[in-house]
Parts: sequence; C-alpha cells; structure tokens
Amino acid sequence: MGRTVVELFYDVVSPYSWLGFEVLCRYQHVWNIDLRLRPAFLGGIMQATGSLGAMRFITAVGMTQPQYLEPLSREFWISFWSQHEDISQIETMQAIARQAGLSPELAQKALEMISSPAVKNQLKETTEEAIKYGAFGMPAVVTHVNGEPQLFFGSDRLELLGSIIGEKWMGPVPSVPSPKM
Repeated sequence: MGRTVVELFYDVVSPYSWLGFEVLCRYQHVWNIDLRLRPAFLGGIMQATGSLGAMRFITAVGMTQPQYLEPLSREFWISFWSQHEDISQIETMQAIARQAGLSPELAQKALEMISSPAVKNQLKETTEEAIKYGAFGMPAVVTHVNGEPQLFFGSDRLELLGSIIGEKWMGPVPSVPSPKM
C-alpha cells in the first residue's frame, strides 16, 4: 500500500497551526504518510491581516528551496509566539531565515520575490485550494484516502486523522522506533 498524502494548510500567526504542524512533523516519520506543507494566508480565509509578508516569504522559499519549509516555518512560530517579535519586519525575516539555516543570499532572493506575481499567485492559489476543501480556519489538514480528500480542522483532530488512515495515535510526542540491527 502506498503512502497516504496528508496536506497541512497553515499560517504562522495561528498557534493552533503550530501545534498541528509540530505533531504532524513528528508523525511523518511514524505513520505511512507523505506530509505536504502548504503555507497559506489565514487572512484570506478569515478576512483578517497580519502575516501576509511572512507567508509570502515562506511561500517564496518553498517555491525555490522546499527543504527549508519545515525549519523556516518553525522559526517564524518561535519568533512570533515565543519571542513576541514583529515578523512583518524585513530585519526579523532575515534573522528568522538565518536561524532556519538559509544563506543570506537565499534569504535576500526570497525577500525580493515577496512582491512578485508568481509568489502572490502561489499563496493565493494555495489559500483558495484550502477554501475549496472546506477550510474555515487553520490548521486545515486534508488527507487523501481512496482518492477522496477529507478535511480535518484544528490541531485537536489529529487522533481522528490517524484513525481514518489506519494509523495508531500515540499522543503529540510519539516515540520513534529504533532501527533493528
């Protein structure tokens, strides 16, 4: 049986998205899932504002260097929710990028891309796709079972996700089995 695709639509200004993000990042190595990180703009769903620049920055990085999506997103959450920093400031974005392991050149390229039509359209399309799935807030987790998408809203629904895809829920911090020698 192939891996089950699980899409996580998130915005770094959503603390519940952060909870769902961290749990799913842990479970991607425990469950038989293909986790797809889908940065979206919560304001586009809830008609609010605040994180547009950050989400465009994350989208730009994801378009060119998707391996940085996980650490970059995590660093934005830490900066915003733990350190109470203004993530809309260029200097803050550069510091966050550095913390996530991006080179200054890659961070600068992403900053230059923030206003580009390609990045704006990508973020808009991802947000519209989340809405199409039925998202009304974040985190919105979509799993694809038997070719059918199923939406789960909230970080407190991940146990139900495990049940639907036939995987065991072991709490928010699963123990990863050691390789057998």
